[in-house]
Amino acid sequence: MHRLTLTGLALLSAAAYAEAPWGKVDLSIAPALHEKACIGCHARMYGSDGSKMYTRDGRMLSNQLELLQRVSSCNATVNAGWFPEEEGSVAAWLNERYYHFEN
Repeated sequence: MHRLTLTGLALLSAAAYAEAPWGKVDLSIAPALHEKACIGCHARMYGSDGSKMYTRDGRMLSNQLELLQRVSSCNATVNAGWFPEEEGSVAAWLNERYYHFEN
């Protein structure tokens, strides 16, 4: 019984320090990936440089996981060919630049 309690506490501690859903990322690669695969579509939808996609009223994302899922979905839609690490890098970069989600 005592071991079970210690194991449970250890797991809770680990969860408290878990990384964001995108894991370890390289923010330096994200702007180029975003420029190549995202801006054209977003500009067609929202005009100008497409950044209104991220700043408009009523945007549909509310946390980091939803942001990562959206980036993954867009990657598949436009056949960008990104690996999961690249999706994570773009999601983390977008979060840092536009969204500022803490969870």
